Amino acid sequence: MKVKIKKLHNDAVVPKYAKPGDAGMDLTAVSAVNDNGRHITYHTGLAVEIPKGYVGLLFPRSSVYKTDMFLSNCVGVIDSGYRGELMLKYAFTSDSELYKVGDRVGQLIIMPYPEVQFELVQELSSTDRGAGGYGSTGS
Repeated sequence: MKVKIKKLHNDAVVPKYAKPGDAGMDLTAVSAVNDNGRHITYHTGLAVEIPKGYVGLLFPRSSVYKTDMFLSNCVGVIDSGYRGELMLKYAFTSDSELYKVGDRVGQLIIMPYPEVQFELVQELSSTDRGAGGYGSTGS
C-alpha cells in the first residue's frame, strides 16, 4: 500500500520498518518541546495522508522502558482526514531519561478499520463469561 507523506521539516526522516516483518515504522524526532516540566512533545516534521478506511496508530517503541516515559494519550489515533504534523507527547518524571532530537521516539502502524453502525437491542446473546469484568478469567 502506498501512503502519501510530506516533509514539513528539512531534517524529517521518512518512517521505515527496522526489520522485515515489523508492524510499526519508526518515527524520528526533529525537535522536542518541554511543555511544562512534566510533558515533552516530540515533533517528527512529517504529515501523512492516511487513506479512507484506514487509521494511523502511534505507539511508543519497546525501548521506551529505558526512559521511564509514557505516551500521555497511551495510543495516538491519526484519522484519515488529519493532515497535520505527527507528534508524540510523553509524560515524564524528574528521574526520566528523555529522548533526544534524532532519536527514534515512536512507531506508526497503519491499518484498516470497519465502519460500525450500532443496533440498539433489548438483550445481548449470552456467553460463558457474561458480564464478568476485571480479573474474571483468572489471575
